[in-house]
Amino acid sequence: MRPFLLSLLFASMSAHAVDAPPPAPVPQPPFVADLIAKATAAPPTNPPTRILRYTYRGKTVYFVPARCCDVPSTLYDDTGKRLCEPDGGFIGHGDGRCTDFSEQRSDEALVWADTRTSSP
Repeated sequence: MRPFLLSLLFASMSAHAVDAPPPAPVPQPPFVADLIAKATAAPPTNPPTRILRYTYRGKTVYFVPARCCDVPSTLYDDTGKRLCEPDGGFIGHGDGRCTDFSEQRSDEALVWADTRTSSP
């Protein structure tokens, strides 16, 4: 009898999960569209350009990871103000203005990733 009840419970839980509507998309600030437009106007990069959203020091921020070697990453606040370069650059430690970003960030969400492939 117990296996039947467990099967019924799991089936019930699965049915409710399927009926749940998908989460509403988070509206992006206008500057994010500008970042995407600039990235798509340029040749594709390897690795591809990405924009990630985090919570950092209690605020929503947008992070564009370093593309390579000496190119620093960039961290923006939710108005598009450039806050710092958390990592990358010549010595790999960014500009030193937000050295705790990697440890303090949370709630990662991919906002956009360039799906184009770079030419060989």
